[in-house]
This record gives sequence, structure tokens and C-alpha cells, in this order.
Amino acid sequence: MDFASYISGFVDGEGCFSVSFTLRAKLKTGIEVRPSFSIGQNKRSLKLLQEIEQFFRCGSIRFSSRDNCYKYETRDISELMRKIIPHFEKFPLQSDKARDFKIFRDICKEISTAKHLNPEHLRQIIHLAYQMNGSGKRKYPEAELLRVLDKMKI
Repeated sequence: MDFASYISGFVDGEGCFSVSFTLRAKLKTGIEVRPSFSIGQNKRSLKLLQEIEQFFRCGSIRFSSRDNCYKYETRDISELMRKIIPHFEKFPLQSDKARDFKIFRDICKEISTAKHLNPEHLRQIIHLAYQMNGSGKRKYPEAELLRVLDKMKI
């Protein structure tokens, strides 16, 4: 079996590309940007998550008591750029999740070149991120993040 293709198919159904935001007064823009790739599974599938972690050679697995499952996740921008994104470019997703991946990839590229530290680029990143994962829960509404950005003296 071609495990790389299998992973892409598995992620199509079970994976998540997301970008979250945290208010951080100490940051120049007042907003921290956190991209994340994750796969959540019941403990019965822990071995598969371990195989995926070994395949990518990055990220980690943790237990989430909130939803009672294991989660493989990587948030490190260099790992995302060097390992995760190239994988899904070579072995593309087939579902609607492909759209979220493309937005995620574009945001990660901006972050990897520190463009998220520029208020106008960060504004674009926020707007793009809120086009992803339509059914996902967000801590802050997009408008609130933009208001924070508008208030910062940069």
C-alpha cells in the first residue's frame, strides 16, 4: 500500500488545517497567529496516529480529555513548511478540505516570511483564516480581531 496516499485520504476525512488567533498585548500587532495541522482519533486508532507521526517525523501526539481522543498535531511553522505542506502538494486532498489546505498553505507562507508582523498582511491573514473551516468554533469573531488591529499603534 502507498502510505503517503493513504495519509492524504485519511486526512481528507479526519484531519484539520486551522489557523487560530490569541490576543497578546505584548506583541506589536496585539495578535498571535497559530497555524495547526491535526488529526484526532479514538484510542483504538492510536497506533495509526503513531505511524503518521513517524511518517512525517514531526509534531506530537497528545491525549485530549476535552473530547476524549488522541490528537496528532504540529504547529511549528518550519515543520509545516518543510514536511506537511509539501506532502499535501504532492499527494493532494480530494474533498472540499483541499480548499482549506490551500488557504492554510498561503497563510503559512506569509507567516514563514514574517509578513504576519505587518498589520496589513495580518488583516489579510485574518480574513483568509475566517474563510476556512466554516463549521469550526472560533474564540474571537473576525471583526473583534480587526478592531484590535485597528487600535494598535504601529
